[in-house]
Amino acid sequence: MSLQDWVRNGWLTDHQSSPQEIADLLAVVERDLNDCQSKDLSEDWQLAIAYNAALQLAVVALASNGYRATRDAHHYRVIQSLTFTLNVDTKLVAKLDAFRKKRNVSDYERVGLVSEKEAQEMVALATQLRSNVLAWLKKHHPELLRQKHS
Repeated sequence: MSLQDWVRNGWLTDHQSSPQEIADLLAVVERDLNDCQSKDLSEDWQLAIAYNAALQLAVVALASNGYRATRDAHHYRVIQSLTFTLNVDTKLVAKLDAFRKKRNVSDYERVGLVSEKEAQEMVALATQLRSNVLAWLKKHHPELLRQKHS
């Protein structure tokens, strides 16, 4: 399967990104990576905010490749797209997907599900993904990067 197959299935649409869009998304990532490390947050919120940073990084990679996920299963598709956009290991995608599910439960159903270790793991994962995405952008789409991130 490829991203073009996803377009044919209606899971993605073609999208023309811009340096402004990428800069705006990376600013969300920076804010979230900073905010998720606040000592006053519960582990549930730390994980949720770090997860959002990782999600936005996956959106950056998808948009840079000329695609946008449709609304149906949006988070799931964006995370799964990392295997195509950044060619990341399926284990990483599986870990992000597990955190997606945990975040959904902690956001909407039950409090206190996230351990300190899980929150820290999600923060570390998002931080590493940030480094990977920035390096990938520099190599494959430098025209979309503004000077601050290069």
